[in-house]
Amino acid sequence: MSNGAHNGEEIRTFRERLTALAQAGLRINESLDLDTVLQEVLDCARSLTGANYGIIAMVDEERRLQHLVWSGLSDRESQQLRNIARGEQFCAYISALEEPLRLDDFQGHLNELGVPGLHIPIPMRPEMPFLAAPIIYRGQSGGGIYLADTAPGRKFTLDDEETLMMFASQAALVIANVRRYQEEQRARTDLEVLVNTSLVGVLVFDGIDGRIVSFNREVRRIANVLYDPDTSFEEVLGTVTIRRGDGRELTMADFPVAEALRTGEKVRLEEMIFRAPNGRSMTVMVNATPIRSDDGVTRSFVATLQDMTPIEDLERQRAEFLGMVSHELRLPLSSIKGSVDTLLESGSDLDPAEVRQFCRIIRDQSDRMRHMIVDLLDAARIETGTLSVTPEPTPVVAMVDEAKRRFSTGGGQNDLRIDLPLDLPPVMADPRRIVQVLNNLLTNAADSSRESSAIRISAKREEFHVAISVTDDGHGVSAERASHLFSKYFQAEGADSRNSSSGTGLGLAICRGIVEAHGGRIWVESEGIGLGSRFTFTIPIVELTDLTQVGPSTWELGPRQADRSEASILVVDDDPQTLRHVRDALSGTGYSVMVTGDPVEALHITRNVYPDLAILDLVLPDGDGIELMQEMKSITDLPVIFLSAYGQDQVIAQAFEAGAADYVSKPFSSTELVARIRAELRRMAGPPTNPTGTRTLGDLEINYDHREVRLAGKQLDLTTTEYGLIRELSAAEGQALTYKQLLRRVWQNTHSYDPRVVRTHVGRLRRKLGDNGENPTYILTEPRVGYRMAQSGDSTQRAE
Repeated sequence: MSNGAHNGEEIRTFRERLTALAQAGLRINESLDLDTVLQEVLDCARSLTGANYGIIAMVDEERRLQHLVWSGLSDRESQQLRNIARGEQFCAYISALEEPLRLDDFQGHLNELGVPGLHIPIPMRPEMPFLAAPIIYRGQSGGGIYLADTAPGRKFTLDDEETLMMFASQAALVIANVRRYQEEQRARTDLEVLVNTSLVGVLVFDGIDGRIVSFNREVRRIANVLYDPDTSFEEVLGTVTIRRGDGRELTMADFPVAEALRTGEKVRLEEMIFRAPNGRSMTVMVNATPIRSDDGVTRSFVATLQDMTPIEDLERQRAEFLGMVSHELRLPLSSIKGSVDTLLESGSDLDPAEVRQFCRIIRDQSDRMRHMIVDLLDAARIETGTLSVTPEPTPVVAMVDEAKRRFSTGGGQNDLRIDLPLDLPPVMADPRRIVQVLNNLLTNAADSSRESSAIRISAKREEFHVAISVTDDGHGVSAERASHLFSKYFQAEGADSRNSSSGTGLGLAICRGIVEAHGGRIWVESEGIGLGSRFTFTIPIVELTDLTQVGPSTWELGPRQADRSEASILVVDDDPQTLRHVRDALSGTGYSVMVTGDPVEALHITRNVYPDLAILDLVLPDGDGIELMQEMKSITDLPVIFLSAYGQDQVIAQAFEAGAADYVSKPFSSTELVARIRAELRRMAGPPTNPTGTRTLGDLEINYDHREVRLAGKQLDLTTTEYGLIRELSAAEGQALTYKQLLRRVWQNTHSYDPRVVRTHVGRLRRKLGDNGENPTYILTEPRVGYRMAQSGDSTQRAE
């Protein structure tokens, strides 16, 4: 072939390569979805080089595998690739690629690397060609394209290598753009969610013509308060009138926002009254500011509207409260002053009985004032999270008897009926504080009932706590007011504050604060007005290790708590002060505490450490706490306690519906937080199960009533520990039990944690069941978690 013909062939080939690269570049630019782009990149890379198999692996800045896409593999080979992608060797291999790599023998290359655990799941053949190119953006490798095998008898050429490198450069730019776009979309979505869930109304106007571009949910709610829900927003703006602080009334056209749109001026903290034609009105705090472009042109205008109704209600409640406290303090002071004046002016003319009566008045009214002051101080401590409680093992009956005595000696006229089971376990309680709760509930019941009606006190054990109830036949509580009953200054329908010990309206709010500081809950149940009420609160039962404080006892003991020297707790919050506060609160408890503000790091800790419990904030930098909880629970079934400033009922309900174990609002009491953690760890440890009847799995038959285990009709000779293992695993119905759960339930061990103890006994039990250690039939291993009992349809599983 002449040089001219040869040069012409080279030019033609080069043009074909450029054309193919251009077409591939167009293909990978057609989507903004990262997974789609990566798949297109890989398919184009295979097409450009004639490869049969391909993999794209992307890593993050810390060289952790972030995305993995493959092409040309069967379903079985794909699953094998997912498995090896979790290994450190695979991540180390792909992150080390910084230069193109072209080989004629891929298998030989793997052998030379000295990583026998790295088996790429593609059909290997002798001298299989391999081609790889790094994906480099701004001087840093973010992964690579890996191609293997081509047409029989063909090797990857230098042209293939150069083509792949050029294409990898194009792909790096496209991938970077897609990632940037997705990050912007996530940021925009996060901002929209934040704005839409804000308790402040947000209105965005067009900077040119003043039309409304968008508004959030709170603006719609404000409009619905003033107008009927089906009223259009344009009609609302066209008919609403605005009264300013100086008394002037304006329409929306005269409103400062409209003027600010024209002049670009800002509106700061304007408190105005919005009034609809139907007579409804609302006080609103208005702020508005223009959003300008680089050249100073007003592109949009943002106005915020804050409903001042809650603040007005709070101010009204405070004013009423101050008036009430002044009145309640004035009455005993008047009685005291009158008695003192009488004693001073006429003391010599009074007989001793009259003098004693005036002294009793002074004493009783002083006690009344002292109780009011104590309530005020307790309410302040609860609000600041500094209420102190000192729990100790205490019999419930002792606290109920003391509350009954105080109620009777304090002038209570109602008949008290006590119904306490004889086998109630002792509870971890501060006796003085719980008696205070009972006394407040009894006083509240007496205030809302006739003197001739009975008040009942009952209690029952419910798993890991004792529920104590105070029931009356009084005025009852309506459903709409029940949720506010434990708020400060609130008094139920029909309550006679004159009969209460203090009349401050703080009694039930104090009850709630004390109970929650113990790690319990308090609630009210009522069928409606006139049908009475039942107030119930819970207190954690005593732990076995705490009984040494009260000596030998015949009480039925509850399940033991997770060992505090071993339990690990993961705390996730983006506020460093909260992390420090939680860590300080848990210092001295013996728990192993891990703190982080990064949800990605939290998942990494969950995968590698398997914490016993997690404490999460509801709002995190890259998502919400509920989503993080669901991801963590997909790794291991750990309890989650939410710790957040968000106290709305709907947020709490959403957290519980998603699987939260508990919820504590900020600011929180350290005592309450520790109590809730201890209660939840105790619940997770669980008591030894007590199944009944018979369970059959293939040839295996377990008779719980007779504590017998038969295999193919032959009774097995099991030790007490071996029977305990098979009882717990079979009763779990296929759910995995962790090493710690088995140690606590079978060995009753709360003082140490050694999985080897469990593994040794499981190995012996497997041998008696005839299980193959590599492929067990009955007791299956959950790697790094524990064990579970096979269910019908389970495939065999490799043991540890």
